[in-house]
Amino acid sequence: MTVALHDLLPATLRRTWAVEGTCPDLDLYSLYRARQIADPHRTAVLDGKGKLCYTALDRKARCLAAGLSGLGIHAGDVVGVQLPNGRDAVIADLALAALGAVALPFPVGRGGREAASLLRRSEAVAVIAAAEHRGNHHAADLLALTDELPALRTVVSAGPAGTAPQGAVPLSALMRTDPKTFVPARPDPDTAARILVSSGSESEPKMVAYSHNALAGGRGNFLGSLIPDGRPPRCLFLVPLASAFGSNGTPVTLARHGGTLVLLDHFTPEAALEALAAHEPTHVLGVPTMIRMMLDRIAEGGHRTFTPPTAVVVGGSPLDEATATEARLAFGCPVVNLYGSADGVNCHTGLTHGSPDGDGRPGIAAGQPDPRVADIRIAVPGTRELREVSGGTVGEIVARGPMTPLCYVAAPDLDTRYRTEDGWVRTGDLGLIDDDGTLRVVGRLKDVVIRGGANISPAEVEVELAAHPAVRDVVCVGVPDPLMGERLAACVVPRDEAAPTLEELCAHLDTRGLERRKHPERLLVLSELPLTPAGKPDRAVLRERCTPQAERQQQPLASAG
Repeated sequence: MTVALHDLLPATLRRTWAVEGTCPDLDLYSLYRARQIADPHRTAVLDGKGKLCYTALDRKARCLAAGLSGLGIHAGDVVGVQLPNGRDAVIADLALAALGAVALPFPVGRGGREAASLLRRSEAVAVIAAAEHRGNHHAADLLALTDELPALRTVVSAGPAGTAPQGAVPLSALMRTDPKTFVPARPDPDTAARILVSSGSESEPKMVAYSHNALAGGRGNFLGSLIPDGRPPRCLFLVPLASAFGSNGTPVTLARHGGTLVLLDHFTPEAALEALAAHEPTHVLGVPTMIRMMLDRIAEGGHRTFTPPTAVVVGGSPLDEATATEARLAFGCPVVNLYGSADGVNCHTGLTHGSPDGDGRPGIAAGQPDPRVADIRIAVPGTRELREVSGGTVGEIVARGPMTPLCYVAAPDLDTRYRTEDGWVRTGDLGLIDDDGTLRVVGRLKDVVIRGGANISPAEVEVELAAHPAVRDVVCVGVPDPLMGERLAACVVPRDEAAPTLEELCAHLDTRGLERRKHPERLLVLSELPLTPAGKPDRAVLRERCTPQAERQQQPLASAG
C-alpha cells in the first residue's frame, strides 16, 4: 500500500472499545467465516439470479481472492469496485477482505472522469467494474483512462462470457481459480478495510477510510440496535451497496450479524414492492425519495400484499413528518429516521411508533446518540480544539466513537478542516441537543444560499415545504442571479396532478412562521426527482434545470421580504 491511511483517533481509545467488547476485534473476513461455520446453509444473498448460501458465497469469494492474488494484489492494496447490487459485488467485498486489501466501492453510473479521480487519488492498483449496466460500459471506460492512472495495473471486467473489453481480465476467469492453496490474511482489525465515498459539497467526492472494527463494530452496533429479537436480519437494500449507506451490507448484515442481503440491481418502486412481498425482509433501507415513490405505488393499488418488516430505515436526507406518518401506516412498522454520513456520524430515532417531529421544536429529531456507535456533541464551529456550547444552544454537530473513520484519503487539508486534534469529526451540520438528550438537526454550515448577503438554509425551507399537503417531495437549491447573487428555487414533486403554485407555497410558509426573506422565488414542478448514482436527490442537475436559461416556464419571482 502506498497511499497513507493513518488513524486520527488515539490508539488507546480504539483499544478500549475492543477490550470492552464494543467492537468485535476481528477482521471482516474472519467474522464472515465464523458466521459461515456456524450456519453453513443459511441464505447469504438473494438477487436476480436466485439464492446463494453462506458456504457457496465463501467458496466464490476464496476463488476470486486467489485469482486476484495471482495478479499481484496484496494486503494493503486499494482496489476499486464499480458493480451494481448483486452477488458479484458481495463476492468482491469478501474477496478483498480475505486478501487484506482495502475496498473502494463506488456506485455504477458515476462518470469515467469521477471514477478516475477516485482511483487516482487513492492510488488503486486494480478496479473491478461492470462490462455493461443500463447502457454504461464502465470497464471499457476505465481502460481508456489507464494512461492517466499510473498506479492502476489491472481492470477486471464483470459480465457474461465474451463481454470483457480487450485488455481487461474477465471476472469469470478469476472465479475459476482453485482456492485450495489460498491462505486468508489476518489484518489488524484497527487498520483500513474500506474507503467510503461521500457525496458532499467538495469539488471532488471525499474519500473516508474505515477500519474493520469501525465497520463491524460501530456501524454494526447501529444495525444491531434495530434487531429487537437478536435474530439474523434480512435486509432489502434499495440503496447501492457501494454507497456509504450501503456499507451496512456485507460488513454489517453478513459479517457482523449473519443475516441475508436482498438486492435489486436497479431500484424501481415496483421492483422494491415485489421484493418486499416475495422475500419478506425484516429491514428495508432506502432514502426518502425512494420511500415516497413506493408510497405512491401503494396508493395506486395493484401491488402484492406483504408482511410488515421490523423497520423501514430511511437515511441520506431529512425525513419529513408527513412521509414518516404515511410510511408507518403503509408499511405497518416503525420508520427509522437515520441521520448519518460517510464522515463518521450516526444517530437514529429507533424502533418507536411515534412521530419524529410535529411538536414545534426546531429542526428534525434524529434520536438519542448511542455511544456504542458515535458519541455526539454540539460545538463552537470553526475551532481546531473541541469547545462545546451550552445545553440547548445551536452549534456544529461533532461525533467521535467506535464508528469514527481513520482519516480522509489523500486529503490532509480535509483532515485539518474536519477533524479536531483529538479525533472528533466536524460534520458541517448545525444542531442542538434537547433536555431529554434528543439530537435535533437544524441545517448545514456550508449548504447555504446567499441572497443579497443574507444566508438561507435550504434544509430549513425543505422541512417546512414538506408539510404542505400538496407536496410529495421537495428539494431547494440556489440559482445564480445577477442582482441578488443567488435566489432560492423549490423543486417540487406534487402529490397529485394539481401542483401547488409558488404563491400557495409562500402562503404556507407564512403560516409556518418562516421569514419572508427565506421564501423560494422560483418553482420547478417535476414528476419525480432526479437521483445520483448513490440514490440521493441530484442537486447539481436540479440547480442546472432551475437556471434562467434552462427554466422556460419559470414562475414569477415572489416579493422579497
